[in-house]
Amino acid sequence: MLHFLDVTSGYGHKEVLKDVKFSIDRKEFIGIIGPNGSGKSTLLRTATKIIKPSKGEIYLEKKRLDDISLKELSRSVAVVPQDTMTTFPFKVMDMVLMGRIPYIENRLGLESKEDIRIAYESLKSVDALDLEDRFIDELSGGERQRVIIAKALAQKPKILFLDEPTTHLDIAHQIEIFSLLKKLNTETGLTIVTILHDLNLASDYCDKLILLSEGRIKRQGTPVEVLDYKTIEEVYKTCVIVKENPITSRPHVFLVKQ
Repeated sequence: MLHFLDVTSGYGHKEVLKDVKFSIDRKEFIGIIGPNGSGKSTLLRTATKIIKPSKGEIYLEKKRLDDISLKELSRSVAVVPQDTMTTFPFKVMDMVLMGRIPYIENRLGLESKEDIRIAYESLKSVDALDLEDRFIDELSGGERQRVIIAKALAQKPKILFLDEPTTHLDIAHQIEIFSLLKKLNTETGLTIVTILHDLNLASDYCDKLILLSEGRIKRQGTPVEVLDYKTIEEVYKTCVIVKENPITSRPHVFLVKQ
């Protein structure tokens, strides 16, 4: 579905991603992990045409990313950014309807009945219909994140990218958001690619992990294949113990106090 073929990209003359090669298939739930500065956000920006690669090719559904217009891309790919704060107190429904902009064809830029139906459907899918008349700046962090995900879903994407979607949330809301994402993935077949720092959340929810280190892929595969203590210690420069979670049977990482 999405293929990076020896992609190098960065900012100006500074290369951040270096010869990155991987593929993402339909309906996968992928976690992008790695230390700060390893290239995670650069990978997301490159995959969504914010940054143009200096080398290599990217294909989305067998079509070169360079040959896909931004409008066409926004009908296939949606992004939930790390910072979901807004500078204007939009109503929740108005915020979600912004996800329909790639589909609005009339000159006045007005939403159709179909756009409104899809916005309601998107809010319902994240259990946020009760928030439709609230203002976005009145919501809790968890509520606001669900609304931003609903906005992304209103684009009817095939791939949903998320940049650290639980950064400012407490542990209960972290589980709530990732359980929601897993439900969307399994019940609707939505392909999800998320950047995250929490290795244990990554292990419990993702089908496959891509571990970046200094702009290169250090390892990729299932959580069991990626999260071994030697690799983590080498990449993160810290001592850890990796044990099997007795509930999920997936690896869990414990920091060793020094």
